[in-house]
Amino acid sequence: MKSDNEIQKNVMEQLKWEPFLNASEIGVAVKNGIVTLSGQVDTYSKKLAAENAAKKIAGVKAIAEDIQIGISPAYHKSDTEIAEAVLNALKWHTAVQDEKIKIKVENGIVKLEGEVEWEFQRNKAKTAIENLNGVRSVINLISIKPKVSPKDIEQKISAAFHRSATIDSSKITAEVLGNKVILRGKVRSFTEKEDAEDAAWAAPGVLSVDSHLEIEMPEYAF
Repeated sequence: MKSDNEIQKNVMEQLKWEPFLNASEIGVAVKNGIVTLSGQVDTYSKKLAAENAAKKIAGVKAIAEDIQIGISPAYHKSDTEIAEAVLNALKWHTAVQDEKIKIKVENGIVKLEGEVEWEFQRNKAKTAIENLNGVRSVINLISIKPKVSPKDIEQKISAAFHRSATIDSSKITAEVLGNKVILRGKVRSFTEKEDAEDAAWAAPGVLSVDSHLEIEMPEYAF
């Protein structure tokens, strides 16, 4: 099992490996497998990139993020300018039904509301605007309007698990209650856990995913 010091070293190395990030801006602390990220970056997308980098490391059980966003004057935008940029980004994104989404911007924080048919459309609406200048955070309140039965959802999730190269489908079960998916079982890493949860979210009609997946800590031979 990896020690906290080993996890900290691996996370710091991964941050240095990411060309999008300046690792010197981000602090890393680890306690009992829980990684705390701190520091200041100039864009919301860099904050997300740091979190995703930490999730790639084996042994990470959870992430607590305390990274602040300090947008430089060169990239500062008014809420009106941000709202216009968000509208354009959604309009040009083929996976997003922009006419069904409402936007509110306050102090650089973008709130998305409305209804879509698929979870991937909900996620794409968020990712389409994360890299825009001036955006400090995105609150995604878009809901999903289901059109399929629980049995169909369960079959599609099971098929997705079997197709995935990163998911051991024999160790994970997906129970569907209405439009809620309950995941149980063991996974080998934080990444596999997220991949299984993403596969469940990707099924049409899913409104919530209740994940009880546990990360198995590998034993290292000495």
